Amino acid sequence: MADPKPLRLLAQDADDLGVLSAALQDAVAKIGDIRWDAQSRTLTIACNRFRWEGPSGAKGGKKGERVRSALQFGDVSGVQARNLRRDAKGAVVSLMSIGFEPAEEAPAGLVVLTFSGGGDMRVSVDCLDVALADVSDPWTTPRTPGHTD
Repeated sequence: MADPKPLRLLAQDADDLGVLSAALQDAVAKIGDIRWDAQSRTLTIACNRFRWEGPSGAKGGKKGERVRSALQFGDVSGVQARNLRRDAKGAVVSLMSIGFEPAEEAPAGLVVLTFSGGGDMRVSVDCLDVALADVSDPWTTPRTPGHTD
């Protein structure tokens, strides 16, 4: 099997963000790996992304792959977190979805990151400027994320 190509995706509108959301569903990150830099107006999240596009993830196999990834939001004017303990740097959160709520004045809006367990982050942006990049080789994981509906 050929080596998998790392994802390199950009989002500049709500449809693009939907693609990133699908790629990042069930990504896990430590609270300490979420960084907002007010001076550079960026929010960066380092995470371990489940490779849904990989051979095991697409077929619903018992083994899958994860890869270290970086997600960065640009033009961020503010960040609010709810039900996330920012002081617990080692606590692990699992990302469920990323959505966008447009503001009255386009292209500004609110990006909402929803985590399992009821936590979320609301990221105020002047425009959608989001990048996702895989930054490591994938590794095998015995656990494929599952959801009860």
